[in-house]
Amino acid sequence: MVKASTITFEQYDEIAPTTITWNIRGNDPNRERGFHIHEFGDNTDGCTSAGPHFNPYGRTHGAPSDHERHVGDHGNFRTDADGNSTGITQDKMMKLIGPESVVGRTMVIHAGTDELGRGSDLESKKTGNACSRPACVDSQPPLS
Repeated sequence: MVKASTITFEQYDEIAPTTITWNIRGNDPNRERGFHIHEFGDNTDGCTSAGPHFNPYGRTHGAPSDHERHVGDHGNFRTDADGNSTGITQDKMMKLIGPESVVGRTMVIHAGTDELGRGSDLESKKTGNACSRPACVDSQPPLS
């Protein structure tokens, strides 16, 4: 069960990349787990009401470094021997500002590894076969 964790997004202007920083606790040790931004800002019903990956351009699923990917595709984070993960990355496609903003959508941590759209079945091109959704939170701006 994922415990108290933080995922922070920062973008300085509409053309700047978004910086993603995470400190995630309470996963299985030494695993890779998929994490994605999903379409809806609804984390009820066991995170299933978050809908599909956020995909305003109608592309197939892919790795964060791929041109052909959903805006919500953020690949995997790797846990340590205690089941924790910290990291930082930048994403040029994900935006906090403008019409394709991810603000108000749901960030989902998946139970499995995202195969980045490289699997042999059709589901890999939609979801990366990252499995169930044990944890989620809607992405809201900080309160001032």
